[in-house]
Amino acid sequence: MRSAVDGAAAPRLQGLTSTGAGLLLVMGASGCAALGYQIVWTQQVALLLGHEGAAALAVVTALFGGLSLGAGWLAGAVERSNQPGHWYAGCEGVMGLWALVMAGLLLPAAGWLNTLLGSEPTEMRRVLVVFGGTLVLLLPATVAMGATLPAMERLLAQLKGTGAHVPALYAANTLGGVVGVLAAAFWWVPAWGLSTTALVCALLNAACAATVLLLFPSRTRPVPASPTPARTGAPSDGSPSPLPILPLLALTGLLGIGYEVLVFRVLSQVAENTVYTFALLLAVYLAGTALGAAAWAPWAGRWRAAAPQRTAGLLTTLCVACGLSSTVLWMAPWFKALFTLMLGGGFGAALATEALLALAAFGLPTLVMGALFSHLCEAARMQGLRFGTALAVNTAGAALAPLVFGAGLLVSLGLKFALLTVVGGYGALALATTTRRGTPQWLGVAAVGGVMAMAPPLVLVDKPDGGRVLSHREGALGSVSVVEGPAGGRLLRINNRQQEGSNTTALADARQALLPLLLHPAPQRALLLGLGAGLTAQAAALDPALQVLAVELLPEVVQASQHFNGVLVDTTNAPNLQVKVADARRFVRSAGAPWDVIISDNFHPARAGSGALYTVEHFAAVRDRLAPGGLFCQWLPLHQMDLPTLRSVVRSFLAVYPQGAALLATNSLQTPVVGLWAQRDAMPLDAATVAKRVQHSAMTQGPQTFGLGNEWALMGSFIAGPTSLARFAGAAPLNTDDHPVVSHLAPRATYEPEATPAERLTQLLALWQVQASEVLAPAAPASTVSRLDAYFAARRQYLAAGIGVRPVADPARMLDQVREPLLAALRLSPDFLPAYEPLLRLAQALRAQDEAAAAELLGELQRLVPAQPLSP
Repeated sequence: MRSAVDGAAAPRLQGLTSTGAGLLLVMGASGCAALGYQIVWTQQVALLLGHEGAAALAVVTALFGGLSLGAGWLAGAVERSNQPGHWYAGCEGVMGLWALVMAGLLLPAAGWLNTLLGSEPTEMRRVLVVFGGTLVLLLPATVAMGATLPAMERLLAQLKGTGAHVPALYAANTLGGVVGVLAAAFWWVPAWGLSTTALVCALLNAACAATVLLLFPSRTRPVPASPTPARTGAPSDGSPSPLPILPLLALTGLLGIGYEVLVFRVLSQVAENTVYTFALLLAVYLAGTALGAAAWAPWAGRWRAAAPQRTAGLLTTLCVACGLSSTVLWMAPWFKALFTLMLGGGFGAALATEALLALAAFGLPTLVMGALFSHLCEAARMQGLRFGTALAVNTAGAALAPLVFGAGLLVSLGLKFALLTVVGGYGALALATTTRRGTPQWLGVAAVGGVMAMAPPLVLVDKPDGGRVLSHREGALGSVSVVEGPAGGRLLRINNRQQEGSNTTALADARQALLPLLLHPAPQRALLLGLGAGLTAQAAALDPALQVLAVELLPEVVQASQHFNGVLVDTTNAPNLQVKVADARRFVRSAGAPWDVIISDNFHPARAGSGALYTVEHFAAVRDRLAPGGLFCQWLPLHQMDLPTLRSVVRSFLAVYPQGAALLATNSLQTPVVGLWAQRDAMPLDAATVAKRVQHSAMTQGPQTFGLGNEWALMGSFIAGPTSLARFAGAAPLNTDDHPVVSHLAPRATYEPEATPAERLTQLLALWQVQASEVLAPAAPASTVSRLDAYFAARRQYLAAGIGVRPVADPARMLDQVREPLLAALRLSPDFLPAYEPLLRLAQALRAQDEAAAAELLGELQRLVPAQPLSP
């Protein structure tokens, strides 16, 4: 009889099993949409409010805050309902609908929040507006998101007749999140943009809702109640609970996300910090927690009688795992070198190297985190607590982590001791939850804490042999260092990966200020977007009549720039130079009075957030801040940018400034920097006016000090006119706020350089051309036009000749390489002094070896350039 009944029930049970598997797939699709939203929201919030509030941290806070509210507020109603499937479908629908509403809400929200911030917000105001505004803006979607997991848990309980499904659901949802992160970062956003990616995620929400409604159109079967012990807060076996379950859930949520935030920051000093880096680190973190939950699922219903001991054991294991993985971080540069050697070069190999670094840091701890969360949820259920309550408390702790660790402990304690706080926190929880004060737990916690405490500071800064680190500051948004070489050269670096200036590049940095400033007939106010080492700002301040304002995102950069004070100007005694800490994009939109000249630094396009400074919308905002006759110069690091990325930036620039042109900052072949230059009113240059501007400059160091002593050096810096730029840009994709193509194109040149900087400049000069008629006024004399065209031709000859030159100390051997190419350039244009000056120096150095050869060269120079003196 029993076997017959069992046989009749078998098909039904098999159907339920397949339906349960289908619901796990639905949870995977829901997780895919949720993490896709996180990628989209992070970039959108960064565009709305700037990067000064750490958009990624703000979105994490808003996401977990909303999840906590949804799980705590809606889950109760879900669990009291006999139709949890309808609740689940409704939450998925709200998420998708709000994603569509956000498309029309973004611009009004941006204006409102930027008004609240003002042009110079205090740190407290910035935190409140950025984090609070993000929370409110995303709240409808995140609250609905918080109720989906409890709703599905109750739906599976209704289906299966038991409530122990949290580990499987959590694993499915989180693995789906891994897919969402990778798909959004590597495929959807690069191909379609942010709005379309949000639409794809909304369609996933709709599919999840429709699937559940089709499977459970009107199911009203009562959901099994969770077992309720005699005393709430006690484990099911009645043994005492040293630490209540809810504080455990909150603190483990805080520590788990805190560990994620801190490891991200450590690896930012080793990885390339692109959009792909962020996605890979997040994907590895999520995959680890998902696999940990999945591995724990078979054990979820067991070991209930030993719940406190299992909790303490998992916490001890997690303490040791975080400690061991933290020690790996000190060796991260060595691991990166090893992985690169193993995998070789190329874009895929570089990404795999970053993924392996993430795995080394996250692998073991996240596996235990996933198991611990599943275990604590099961322990809470056995104590009569709703799963929604457990999830709400855990995510509430996680929501605090970005502020507590990212903006608090990291800045006040540094990375090493902030990480030690995480490890010590898990250890303290392990000791507080155990009912057996056993030696192994004490020893494990003490050993890990002791090793980390004795370790050196977690400062991963590359320095040359014999060099030293002059300063290192940990900020909420980055680590800023100043490194000095044995010869006295100083470098300013952000996150050890991004060089922001050097006292050895003072000439090049100064020219990035002086070229646009001297091309303006009478500037009174100049705005510099980006400070770096401060040398460009110092050069601008050489003119005491010019009011200069430099805007810098990171306060730590402003502090570090003091190590470069006085290279050109003593900034402490320069009343015409002011520095403000603010986000460049937001400041441009909120700045009041117009500016005569706006100069934007050569931001590395591959670094996270930098691509937003090359969008059509930003270029348009800059144009709106230019005074009549004002001009804008956007410098671009050609040595860090491949041609496809450059095409997109150029086309975006021309969309706002169709008469734009291009400048070359210096004639350097190692670090070529080009500038996109445009005037608000597109007025052609007058050679006489430019000459007067140079001759009557009030600079405390004359323009000739920087190789800009006449109008030909200034106007001759142009390398492309509007026609050539338009032909070069072609149909390249526009870089817009909604379609940030530069952020996804630029990393390829960082991970897999296809050409040296010199080769890239050579390729560019073969594609770009400029005619004097595109630069000068139509009424310019023919002699002026031909003279400038000759200067352009001489520069091409000069740069082409420099490709094959190999510097040597012997002046005779050096002269053999450069004599004829440089003389050829001078024959084309006697005004091209960059060819004249090295020949003059070589002739003077040659006198001690060969007086006759030196005299012959000096005679040739005198003949070609009679207006120049033969002695310096």
